[in-house]
Amino acid sequence: MALDLVEETPYRWRIERQGAMRVPGVVFATRALLPDPSADRSLAQVAAVATLPGIVEAAYAMPDVHWGYGFPIGGVAATDVAHGGVVSPGGVGFDISCGVRLLLADLHVDRLRPRLAALMDALSAAVPRGMAQGAVWRLRRPAELEELLAGGARYAVERGHGEPRDLDRCEDHGAVADADPDAVGARARERGLEQVGSLGSGNHFLEVEAVAEVYDERIAEAYGLWPGRVCVMIHTGSRGLGHQICTDFVRRMEAAMTRYGITVPDRQLACAPVDSPEGRAYLAAMAAAANYGRANRQLLGQAARRAFGHALGDDGLTLLYDVSHNLAKLETHRGRRLCVHRKGATLALPPGHEDLPADLRAVGQPVLVPGSMGAGSHVLAGVPDGPAFASACHGAGRRLSRHQAVRTTTAARLRAELRASGVAVRGASSRGLTEETPEAYKDVDAVVEACDRAGLARKVAKLRPVGVVKG
Repeated sequence: MALDLVEETPYRWRIERQGAMRVPGVVFATRALLPDPSADRSLAQVAAVATLPGIVEAAYAMPDVHWGYGFPIGGVAATDVAHGGVVSPGGVGFDISCGVRLLLADLHVDRLRPRLAALMDALSAAVPRGMAQGAVWRLRRPAELEELLAGGARYAVERGHGEPRDLDRCEDHGAVADADPDAVGARARERGLEQVGSLGSGNHFLEVEAVAEVYDERIAEAYGLWPGRVCVMIHTGSRGLGHQICTDFVRRMEAAMTRYGITVPDRQLACAPVDSPEGRAYLAAMAAAANYGRANRQLLGQAARRAFGHALGDDGLTLLYDVSHNLAKLETHRGRRLCVHRKGATLALPPGHEDLPADLRAVGQPVLVPGSMGAGSHVLAGVPDGPAFASACHGAGRRLSRHQAVRTTTAARLRAELRASGVAVRGASSRGLTEETPEAYKDVDAVVEACDRAGLARKVAKLRPVGVVKG
């Protein structure tokens, strides 16, 4: 696919496929962050997404963009439901409702250091992870799974896994309302029974961090982010259940497209009209997986609280926010009902939005941007009139594939380098560590700076890692 790349500003580039296009692709990035088209097909993916039926404005990509299944990771696109807009499982990805939760401890990092090893051992013991089965909460009855798929983090809290105030700081108050467990297939249910409350593998992690820099004192104060404050960031999603739902519906939609007269340039963009039986069924199953992911992070947050209590005698972690970065949602923008796909891109609600808790409404939604091991993470805030349907970047973005990454280092060397920089590591496997070496990722500071300069979100604070638990 031949592409034209036009610099509109130093932080916004228009991507156009040579020939007629209904709308352009747009990537928010500096020249240094743009993927190399000879090695990364993500810009071609943005152009392909721009051909989907019903798409409005543009197909967008965040500064951390890199290749993914269907949509690029870091991809955002909205389709107009009233004008044949479609929903595509490839616009959400296999890890439905993968997201980030950030909890705050009433503790300065200097007080933590003498007990850090004990805390990391406690977290390692408390957090099931890796590819194997094992979870904080083994659901023994199918009815329990159905209630969790319908109720998400709310159901987990009702069963004693958390505090009611946690839900005030969760996207959608902890549960997507239109979830339908009946839309979830038997194999997906089977995979979900024994994984709720587990971290998984890949780029998922639980990280102990401390506030290192504050860029906006007013918003940081509203969020409770003071210099040196210890935080816990959890990054995971819907595990095998969400993966299976994506697999099932890609096949179903690929078979249905001919019936709706839809053709796509890439079969991974298989889709169906939002208001079709297939579209409605996918949104209902996806919402159920989203609720699974939110319950999963709720349970892991409780596991972190127990570990803090065991190691430090204080389990008073408070939740700042929990938000997904793999989801399609029906939203209203400029008076139109749109299906907004965010694939590796996080919701970034502006100040004043009615979905925000009252005590955060004046400053906007916390936007949680994890970095790679050793690189640090960021907290941003949603801004008014963001240019991509209230969306922002979700992380640093891969620079090397996992196969490439394992050839750059060894687990022993990586552990030693992290230890020397003050980061304690508890990993489930050597390969899992080397696949996630910091060298495999873009510069998260540069990604966040581009996000801020492009007007997607506002920088608030940087968090530096102290200890990490990996799958």
